Amino acid sequence: MVSDTIFPGPDFFERARARRGRVVLPEVDDPRIQEAARMLRDERIAEPILPDPAASTKLEDYAALFPGNPKVARRAVQKPLFHAGMMVRAGDADAMVAGVAHPTARVLEAGMLTIGLAEGIRTPSSFFLMQWPDRALLFADCAVNPDPDADALADIAIASAASWRALMGTDPRVAMLSFSTKGSASHPRVDKVQQATGLVRERAPGLFVDGELQADAALVESVAARKAPGASEVAGRANVLVFPDLDAGNIAYKLTQHLGKARATGPILQGFAKPISDLSRGASVDDIVATAAVLMALA
Repeated sequence: MVSDTIFPGPDFFERARARRGRVVLPEVDDPRIQEAARMLRDERIAEPILPDPAASTKLEDYAALFPGNPKVARRAVQKPLFHAGMMVRAGDADAMVAGVAHPTARVLEAGMLTIGLAEGIRTPSSFFLMQWPDRALLFADCAVNPDPDADALADIAIASAASWRALMGTDPRVAMLSFSTKGSASHPRVDKVQQATGLVRERAPGLFVDGELQADAALVESVAARKAPGASEVAGRANVLVFPDLDAGNIAYKLTQHLGKARATGPILQGFAKPISDLSRGASVDDIVATAAVLMALA
């Protein structure tokens, strides 16, 4: 029996059960995947698909949709990750959960060549949903882009805002994080975050975004009042934290998870045309089921 209390929250599970979407799990030989598939089916969270490319009757159909040389396409769609991605692209599955047996680079490659990016997005990225009993935050990017430039950072912020709205149903308040708040320090890394903030405002003028902000100014209203005085819908009230690079994002989510006792669900890939995840290779069965429930909320 699945206990919703150890997962992202009952609402995700209720939404997933109401939708009963199809999630493809291509790493079929991993015992964790097999157990997660059983739990998803037994608890009616999603309809799991454990594909066997060798037995598929749709290889030619998928190869026809795959970009590039037909001979290469036929070989590619017989590989588990690519086959699963083509299932999502063709509408034979609603989302793909992978990563327990493949590194991030392989999952990204498959996603880019099969599912593709959402309109207007040039940079795929990832997020973690960090949850406590009384609060949730979205952290990005924590798994994909080592050192995004200002343009890529703006893409990450816009995609993260869309992910928050889809998952939580409330307005995203996006903080562009730095070691500086509103010019308190001068450095090229600060300049990058300032430029990215400006690009987000140009591309998504209705979005609540502010930067550059230190983490305390983003999260604590009393600190924001001192460090970032003035009208802001974000400072002290942020729910989406965009980190300046992968060092900061990856370290932050793991510290928050292990010292702050947050439930970390992800990484969920974002910026793609359809939902896809990149699980940690250390993911537990509970992590896999939780991730599938979140993806159903995004599907």
